[in-house]
Amino acid sequence: MHEAIKLTEKYERNGWPSLTRPDLKAPSGWSLSLITAVDRVRSHRLSPDGTRIAFIWDRADLSDVYVMDSAGGWPARISTNRGLAAYWSDEVPRWSPDSRRLAFCIDGHVHVADAAGGEPRKISDFSAGASGPVWMPDSRRLIISVVRHTRDQLLITDRDGAYPQPLATGPYDYWTPAPSPDGKFVACERRHLDDLNRIDLMLIDAESGEQRLLCGQAGEKNSGAVWSPDGSTIAFRSERAGWGDLWLVRADGEGLRRLTSLNHEMFQPAWSPDGTRIACVVNLEGTLALAIISVNDGDVRYLRQMRGSHSAPQWTPDGAALIVAFESPVAPPDLWRVDAADGRGTQLTFSQLPALAANALAMSERIRYASSDGTEIPAYLYRPARPNGAAVLYPHGGPSAQYVDQWDILAQYFVAKGYTWLAPNYRGSTGYGIEFEHANHFDWGKGDLQDCLAGADYLAELDWIDPTRRAIYGGSYGGYLTALALSRDPAYRFACGIAKYGDMQLTSSWAQCNRHLRLYVESFLGHPATHGQVYVDGSSIYQVEQVQKPVLILHGLKDDVVAPEASEEWVEALRKYDKVFEYKTYAIEPHGFLHRATQLDAWGRMERFLDWYLMVGNNEE
Repeated sequence: MHEAIKLTEKYERNGWPSLTRPDLKAPSGWSLSLITAVDRVRSHRLSPDGTRIAFIWDRADLSDVYVMDSAGGWPARISTNRGLAAYWSDEVPRWSPDSRRLAFCIDGHVHVADAAGGEPRKISDFSAGASGPVWMPDSRRLIISVVRHTRDQLLITDRDGAYPQPLATGPYDYWTPAPSPDGKFVACERRHLDDLNRIDLMLIDAESGEQRLLCGQAGEKNSGAVWSPDGSTIAFRSERAGWGDLWLVRADGEGLRRLTSLNHEMFQPAWSPDGTRIACVVNLEGTLALAIISVNDGDVRYLRQMRGSHSAPQWTPDGAALIVAFESPVAPPDLWRVDAADGRGTQLTFSQLPALAANALAMSERIRYASSDGTEIPAYLYRPARPNGAAVLYPHGGPSAQYVDQWDILAQYFVAKGYTWLAPNYRGSTGYGIEFEHANHFDWGKGDLQDCLAGADYLAELDWIDPTRRAIYGGSYGGYLTALALSRDPAYRFACGIAKYGDMQLTSSWAQCNRHLRLYVESFLGHPATHGQVYVDGSSIYQVEQVQKPVLILHGLKDDVVAPEASEEWVEALRKYDKVFEYKTYAIEPHGFLHRATQLDAWGRMERFLDWYLMVGNNEE
């Protein structure tokens, strides 16, 4: 949060207050308490000896590290005070190669813990903060990331916190180090600050620091390097051919080869122990399938491609199975052991609540509709069993992200109430090739907004929807699109909107967010000093006088991604023009509402808001 402007937690309104409608009840078998009670299992890592799995468990307002037997069983808790962190941006605990220790971050510093027991020990006291620990093969040294001279740099320390030695420093950002099996070299990503859409794959001599370019050119991103077991070859993800394909390159920089050509995004590669196969995740129009690729000829064998999302495959030492995470619209994230021969899965963790499992959860449908310029927009549609005539359009955040076959319990709750739910993957979304992903560069708030308005038109054509009862709701970039839809739609398609921590004035938001987000925005829009009109054209605050429908605004005061002043500025403008709004801030929340008490309050306000502005009649028995 910007230090010069002190904000406090508050609730403000201009218009009808947030009251409960006494004639509307929660769906039978459902409650907000129930849907906020699922604890997320995530960010797993199999120990090198294959006996244990480390993971993060979001529960009791903490994101602590746990360890369990790889065959299943009750987990042991390793950390006890690791604060809540957003699952989409948190780190993964890292095993030492000898499987005896774990490295992870607490409160912005790297800690090491003995897996057999003992308090985690901070090892990065020499810096104001550190992240991303990666072990060297000797199980003694670690590579960590620090910010130095406003750049992300890589240093080498040891498990006792020895004063570090530089590994990768200079006028670039260096990310995701991957040491070779013998520890002599480190592959990593290098971002050019004069071309924010260029990420090179680099090879660094761990002793001399000498750097060699393995793959990289203007406007191209390369990422996710993993070494073959014999150290001869590096697999990585490259956008060089217009899709996020898997590529191979030898450690000497020769033999660059495209391994896959599926016209689907590939990511999270993992070499088999014998070096003949690579397991990876393949994005099949939002179904994140588990596949095995032959290193010799690139042949793809799908191991599991049911509706849902697999992530982070890791081979067991014998090459017989993979440990993965899996979730779907009807199942929360859990860890699974998957047979590498036939894809049969054994569930290892069990996050689903019996009370939720007893309900009829809705499976989404993948649909497509045409935007105003004819661009085909993929989307996910949830049809309620008993429609109430109302609909919610939910644009995801990002914008460089994608709504997939995922666990979305809030959508399930509103669908159970009778709301139809549509989640569009507007232009700029990932998963459909680089051309589609880049389609909103220098165009925020224009083509992507039209994609959302076309989604509202699609909903209006459904015979069970009342066109006068459509809402738009989103967080982050989705909150930004919500504000645009209420400000720039002359047809006023939406009866109301809900904006969570969204940008309203792009130049102001750029100036107040953290460095990584400033550069992220610049990768789409350029620098505001040289592309100022692009920022003005994308800012909804200049059309606030045109807002005609009520809006609910929610924001956390610890948000350093979209500063809380963004909502404060919009509320001030809405008040100036006497618009109907409700505005609630949360003192303890960063970007994303993580605490259960906040979720209960915010989701309750959303329910009341939608019930008043979209619902007619009642459901009293």
